[in-house]
Amino acid sequence: MSLFTRSRQPLDTAEGGADSEDDTGGAGVAGEAAGAAEEAGTASGEGAETAEAAETASGEGAETAEAAETASGEGADSAEAVAPERDEGAEKADGTEEAADPAVRSDSPPPGWFGWRRRYPRTARGLTIGTTVLAGALVLFALLVPNRLERLGPEAFFRLPAEGILLAGLLLAVPPRSRRLMSVAAGALLGLLTVLKFVDMGFYSVLARPFDLVLDWILLDDAAEFVRESFGRTGQVLAVVGVIVLIVAVLVLMTLATVRVTNLMVGHRAVSTRTTLILGTAWITCMTLGIQIGGVPLATKGNADFVNNRIEQVQAGLKDGRVFEKQAAVDAFAKTPPDQLLTGLRGKDVLFTFIESYGRVAIDDPAMAPQIDSVLKEGTNSLKAAGFQSRSAWLKSPVTGAGSWLAHSTFLSGLWIKNQQRYRSLTTSDRATLGSYFRKTGAWRTVGIVPGVRRAWPEGKFFALDHIYDSEHLGYNGPYFSWTPVPDQFSLEAFQRLEHGKKNRDPIMAEIILASSHNPWSPIARMTDWDELGDGSIFNQIKKEGTDPKEVWKDPERVRTEYRHAIEYSLHSLTEWVERYGTDDTVLVFLGDHQPVPTVTAGSTSKDVPVTIVARDPKVLDKIADWNWTDGLKPAENAPTWGMDRFRDRFMTAYGPRGD
Repeated sequence: MSLFTRSRQPLDTAEGGADSEDDTGGAGVAGEAAGAAEEAGTASGEGAETAEAAETASGEGAETAEAAETASGEGADSAEAVAPERDEGAEKADGTEEAADPAVRSDSPPPGWFGWRRRYPRTARGLTIGTTVLAGALVLFALLVPNRLERLGPEAFFRLPAEGILLAGLLLAVPPRSRRLMSVAAGALLGLLTVLKFVDMGFYSVLARPFDLVLDWILLDDAAEFVRESFGRTGQVLAVVGVIVLIVAVLVLMTLATVRVTNLMVGHRAVSTRTTLILGTAWITCMTLGIQIGGVPLATKGNADFVNNRIEQVQAGLKDGRVFEKQAAVDAFAKTPPDQLLTGLRGKDVLFTFIESYGRVAIDDPAMAPQIDSVLKEGTNSLKAAGFQSRSAWLKSPVTGAGSWLAHSTFLSGLWIKNQQRYRSLTTSDRATLGSYFRKTGAWRTVGIVPGVRRAWPEGKFFALDHIYDSEHLGYNGPYFSWTPVPDQFSLEAFQRLEHGKKNRDPIMAEIILASSHNPWSPIARMTDWDELGDGSIFNQIKKEGTDPKEVWKDPERVRTEYRHAIEYSLHSLTEWVERYGTDDTVLVFLGDHQPVPTVTAGSTSKDVPVTIVARDPKVLDKIADWNWTDGLKPAENAPTWGMDRFRDRFMTAYGPRGD
């Protein structure tokens, strides 16, 4: 039997004289009368009880055998007379309705949990009280729990929730039948809100934003895939099963808890009514005066605001499709003749390279800045020694924490792709990307180096790539590094072997995604001799020497340290490749796709990422002189900051005539 459901067995009379509204199964006046009838009836039927036994069984002070016989003969009437009068089958202290039982059959099962409640009445009473307290705490938790981990402090639970006070008043006012339905519905709703708040906690921890009820369902599948790649198939199964069990448990327990608390209030209607009125008055007073505890308002309507925000979010999501459609229809270069496109880059190999999670925090955070600054200075100097110059600035990404494909498509399409709905609309449209315009000229072969792709990627056609090299087609036979299928150094070496290093080829426009700096940053590959990379088997030993992600993620500071190491590795891989294989015709544009997860950004709300252009031909950088970007691989703190969606048109304008 559920701890949230009272037994329908006869009440235990071991503790006489208790309040009739106690939910212990053995303390009400009706229970005593029924007990008297039962004992007296048994005595009458078997002729084995004395007047003294009948007096004891009655519990109401019956003092003679005649009184016992009266109780026996009119047991039902006696119990009915003593029991409190009920409205429409009025509810007991726990809300359970039961008809008066004039007598209990001798062959019926013992009351309670197989007689346990009768044998251990004090323990049963304690368990009942404890369960009721737990139910109340669970309901209060649902009403007050915030949807962000950083707000999950003690002060969050010392508040007066307007929704709870209003709900209590409604439940006390409605008729019994409606009350039962309302309490079940309210419990289920509280459960759903609690689950949604838990999901929000996860999204804020990774994406620094709440879960989108319209657009984010596909990300749950991506999250499961990420767990599998990081912690194995077993870890994925355990995580998915655990989440499902947690959701079901929250919904069921919250519903049962709300029903139990409702029954308790009804059983103590007078006290509950007075308490509700007092709390309502206190809430109005605190809200009017703005009373706070530790900077947190004492009176709150957080759940109402939470629901209202979600309604507005859904409405905005539904409208966003029409807004985006209008924006996508505007393209300044759509009518530009092919022979006038990208004329300033003809004959050059143009490489657009994304470094996963390379965000501003890597450069600005005091705990990382010295090491990253050293890597960038070293890279700037070594590239300069090889004849290359570089310029850097900032771009504002549409996402943070995750969602790399949204950032990539924003950069390449010139549209602000902030959610999955926009991404799907974009990739099923005829909007031209940078790749489309390079291909349209007929002067470049377009290729993609996408080691993070491990399954069918139909969107690749939209990005106008003549050939796509995913994780299965780079010739890599080494191990995965958590989520990362192919280390960055090997990906770049594969690009050299498969495309860039070929003789008598056409100029290349390449989209290259470096994935080694992808969360969880453990274990991390390290640089090795380029001539020893082979088929990647050398990385088996390197992985064994790496860290364990399960251990790293126990300590936020270790996570930040490993993130820094991963960014250093990606930067070393890229700059060394340019030194080793770059030519007079190489033009490299590299950037971060988004900031890392909040565990690394440590409260920063910035969405800025570094962007750099590297070239040996001075004419290439001369064409962007009016951009006022910073010399070198490290952008200055006050370097220009553009929205990532503005890069495409500015780049097309700098290296070709503006379209009509």
